[in-house]
Amino acid sequence: MRILGLDVGSRTVGVAVSDPMGWTAQGVEIIRINEDEKEFGLERLGEIIKDKQAKGIVLGLPKNMNNSEGPRAEASRLYAKMVQDKFNLPTDFQDERLTTVQAERMLIEEANVSRKKRKLVIDKIAAEFILQNYLDANGKLAK
Repeated sequence: MRILGLDVGSRTVGVAVSDPMGWTAQGVEIIRINEDEKEFGLERLGEIIKDKQAKGIVLGLPKNMNNSEGPRAEASRLYAKMVQDKFNLPTDFQDERLTTVQAERMLIEEANVSRKKRKLVIDKIAAEFILQNYLDANGKLAK
């Protein structure tokens, strides 16, 4: 069963997908969105869901370092609700604290990627970290 991992921001949604066995996560793409304009990229997300035959979605939950939830966590929860309502798929959350930092560090240290190129892929790689962390912890969609 394939699961999508999403790193939801105010301008982009990084997308990753699991392999059919649910062991590994691979980056798919970055969907451009605009929260201010109420453009959430759900049409493109639907195409990816169909193409990858996804049966569930895990969204990164950006908690504060003290484990509290702020405005970005609320925005992720609202995005999950839109996804559930539109696609009728189970959703779950994965703590995403420091995943963007991990992704950036990996791109700098292991891939030696320039700052300009990092900006083009960072959200997709963060989605990979979110999904891989979820798969490692749960093995399958918890809900």
